[in-house]
Amino acid sequence: MGQAIAITNLDHTAEELRQEAARTKDGHVVRRLLALALLLDGKSRAEAATQSGMQRQTLRDWVHRYNAEGIAGLKSRRPPGPTPLLTAQQMAEFKALVVSGPDPEQDQVVRWRCVDLRAQIARRYSVTVHERTVGKLLRKLGLTRLQPRPFHPKKDAAAQEAYKKTSPAW
Repeated sequence: MGQAIAITNLDHTAEELRQEAARTKDGHVVRRLLALALLLDGKSRAEAATQSGMQRQTLRDWVHRYNAEGIAGLKSRRPPGPTPLLTAQQMAEFKALVVSGPDPEQDQVVRWRCVDLRAQIARRYSVTVHERTVGKLLRKLGLTRLQPRPFHPKKDAAAQEAYKKTSPAW
């Protein structure tokens, strides 16, 4: 069996660690603080780990983190997650594309749908995404997949207003 790792960070006593555990809301951090307090009280690593509900090796890892970073090192760390499919510049270009709307002659559509935007992303950025991912990208940009009713590109706004004023229904 390997030699027990000593706690070299003596900034806090066992009692101070217990007081910090009482103030802490995160249960995982509380368990780690109490395990370290048991070690400072003179318990063996195996006994402290068993009473805290962890393995000896896990407790050893937490002792290393506490020695290096103090109480702040006992917090759980989240992995960074997957890398974004589009860069920030590409996302800005994509938002501008969506907000400006499609060109009916060039894009062959009157309004953007997720499937159309998916094809645009594949054509412009050489990235293949699912239609649902397009919806997620739109939400991330503060946009919605819902679009207003499309209008004909050759509509005459003046004629519509004249109709509204003379129509008996209006």
